[in-house]
Amino acid sequence: MFQIDPMSRQAVYEQLIEQMERFILSGILKSGDQIPSVRSLSVDLSVNPNTIQKAYSQMDAKGMIYSVPGKGCFISPDALERLSKAKMEKIEDFENLILELALAGITQEQLTESIKRVFSNMQEQSSN
Repeated sequence: MFQIDPMSRQAVYEQLIEQMERFILSGILKSGDQIPSVRSLSVDLSVNPNTIQKAYSQMDAKGMIYSVPGKGCFISPDALERLSKAKMEKIEDFENLILELALAGITQEQLTESIKRVFSNMQEQSSN
């Protein structure tokens, strides 16, 4: 399920958080689903358990997951809504990026084609 890129400049715990966000946003993980324990994920990925715990702690602080003592960690009931809201807040950043690209000579047609490609790739992946 999770994959770590050891050559990435992104920290391992950040890779885990990003993948968890994608799994929730894409519907792979839903409210109430149990996620792997720190120990099992640590063994599966050959990653220090403290690194996994750091990712889980940050996801808990963001309200993505919650812990039940003796049972494990689960996807929060409102995780999808929280993530969707957080991603919507990035629209302003996106608009600023579009402005920078436009000033650099990128046309509206090029931007539109790029956006269409992203959505097309996303649909292909979801149908597989």
